Amino acid sequence: MFDRIVMTRNDPAIVLIRLLVGLVVFFPEGFQKLLFPALLGAGRFAAIGIPWSDVMGPFVGVVEIVCGALIIAGFLTRLAAIPLIIIMVVAIASTKIPILLGRPFLGFSLPHLSRYGLWSMLHEARADLCMLLGCLYLLIEGSGARSVDAWLCRRRAAGGSVRRP
Repeated sequence: MFDRIVMTRNDPAIVLIRLLVGLVVFFPEGFQKLLFPALLGAGRFAAIGIPWSDVMGPFVGVVEIVCGALIIAGFLTRLAAIPLIIIMVVAIASTKIPILLGRPFLGFSLPHLSRYGLWSMLHEARADLCMLLGCLYLLIEGSGARSVDAWLCRRRAAGGSVRRP
């Protein structure tokens, strides 16, 4: 099972996707949810309509920091991508679907924008969709040649011992 989790394509360019997903977005966004809770964490979650916003804001922040760091390092990348995919699906459902529909959706509030509908939603969702697709890519392909996962695979293939977590 461990081998299937850390197995990855031997593509050195995957590090660019990892840096985009982990370093540019999730790692710093997680910290900002904790540093600026009223604006980006629990306060924003409450305004959107996320239940238990006082708990979910910090929880999501910590998940983004931990999973972002794992993805940056390329360690357990496939596992780290899964919670981030869930976060992005919830973000799209809670903030972008109301824009698409032009009305609140499943208890999630409608932000005040100058326009609503498909084009407005696609504009507002562009970063969310990029992060979702980046995480899906990492889930499918793994962390690439320049990663802890690849190092663990090479070590196992060479007969070295790898401790299972």
